[in-house]
Amino acid sequence: MLDIFGSHQSYCCNGSSRRNFLKVGALGMTGLALPDLLRSQAALGNSGTKAPDKTVIWLFLSGGPTHYETFDPKPDNPLPFRSTVGTLQTNVAGTHIGGLFPRLAKLADKYSIIRSFAHTAADHAAATHWLSTGHDHAPAGNGAAPISPSIGSMLSRYRGPNHPVTGMPTYIGLDHLYAEGPAWLGTAHTPFDARGNAQGNMVPRIALDRLQDRQSLRQTLDRLERKIDQSGMMAALDEFEGRAVELVRGNAREAFDLSKEDPRLREKYGKGEKKLGENLLLARRLAEANTGLVTVWYGGWDSHGTNPSVNHGTIEQEMHKLAPEFDHAVSVFIEDLYDRGLQDKVLLAIVGEFGRSPHINKDGGREHWPQLGNQVLVGGGMNMGQIIGESTVRGDVPKTQPISPNDLLATLFQFLEVPLDLQYTNPAGRPTRMLETGQPITALF
Repeated sequence: MLDIFGSHQSYCCNGSSRRNFLKVGALGMTGLALPDLLRSQAALGNSGTKAPDKTVIWLFLSGGPTHYETFDPKPDNPLPFRSTVGTLQTNVAGTHIGGLFPRLAKLADKYSIIRSFAHTAADHAAATHWLSTGHDHAPAGNGAAPISPSIGSMLSRYRGPNHPVTGMPTYIGLDHLYAEGPAWLGTAHTPFDARGNAQGNMVPRIALDRLQDRQSLRQTLDRLERKIDQSGMMAALDEFEGRAVELVRGNAREAFDLSKEDPRLREKYGKGEKKLGENLLLARRLAEANTGLVTVWYGGWDSHGTNPSVNHGTIEQEMHKLAPEFDHAVSVFIEDLYDRGLQDKVLLAIVGEFGRSPHINKDGGREHWPQLGNQVLVGGGMNMGQIIGESTVRGDVPKTQPISPNDLLATLFQFLEVPLDLQYTNPAGRPTRMLETGQPITALF
C-alpha cells in the first residue's frame, strides 16, 4: 500500500487543534483481501451486473460558512443583513453571490444553490454528525462519539468496500472529519483515510511532499517490485493473488499519483495554503477510478470575530483569507469536470454544518446560526443554474420549506442509486433505516 502522510492544523472557536494525516493506498482498511476482491470481480463479470460508477465528492467547509458573504448576499439590505464583502452578479440572471468569488460568478449555470437549509443543532460536532449521518446527536457537542454511520460508510456497506472492477475503495477520506466513520456498521466500512490506522499496509511509505517527486515514487515502487520478485512470492500465488499484487502495482495505485497529471493542469489547479486545489484534483482522479465517495476538507469558517488566540479577524478579514483559494480551486474543478464530460458521473457537494447569524457582534464576527445556511451542488446530471429555496428578507430563516440534512442526504442517495429505505440490522438485532426521514430535492432531478 502507498501511504501518503501530510499534516495541517485547524482551529475552531474553542481553540482546539486538529492534526491530520493522509494515507492513500490499496484496500488495507477495508477488511477485504485483494484476492477476495478479484474473485468477487470475476463473479460480477459472469453475472452481467453493472458495476457502480457514480461518485460524490463531499467538500466540507468546516466551521460553519457564513451564507451572507458566500451564496446569499442580500445586496439590497443594509448592514448587518447583507454581505460585508460586496456582491457579484453571476452569469445566471437574478442570481448574486458574495463579492470575493469572481470566478465562481461566471460559472453559476453549472451549480445550484440551496438557500433554505436549516436544522436545530448549533454546536459544530452535533451539526456535523447530523449532516454526515442524518441523525441528530446532541451529546456530540460534549465530546460523545458518533453513534450513526456516515453516508460514506452507508455507501460502502451497500456497494461493498471496494469497486468490483477497478478495486478502488468505495469510501476515501482525504482528511479527518468528525462523524465520517461506520459506527456500528463495522470497521470494514471505515473510510480509506489519512489517519495512519490502516491494517495490513504494504510498503513503501512515502512522505506527502515527496509524493510530488515522480522519481522518488518510481524508485520506491521499483524497490517493492524487486523485493517481490526476489522473494519468489509471485510464483507462489494463485491466479487471483497474483492479480492482486499487480493491482497494487498498477492502475489502482496510479489513481493516487498526481504526477500522472498534465503539469499544466496541476499548475492550473494550484495548491494554495490549504492545498484545496491539489485535493480536488486528487478527488477527481479517484472519481474517475470509480471511488464512491471522497471527503475533502476546507476549514476555517468559524468566524466569531477578532480573537488573536486562534488567529481570527473580523468576518470581512476572514473572508479575504478563505475566499481566494476557494474561488480558484472550486472554479478550476468545475471547469475540469465539465471539460472531461464527468458532470453526470460526479456530484460535488459543497457543504457546511450551519450558516452565520444575521447580526455582527462586537468583535466584528457572526455567530453560529443553524436556523439558516447554504449548500451548493455541482454536476451529478442534475438541473444546475438554480436557486433552491429562499430565505427571508433579513436572511435569518427559510422563507420557503426548509431543507433538512436528511433531505440533502436523500438527494445524494437518489444520485448514487441507493434505496431511500435502505436498512441494516444494528447490534441489538433491530432492522434500522439508514435515513429515517428526508426526501430528495425534486427540483434537482
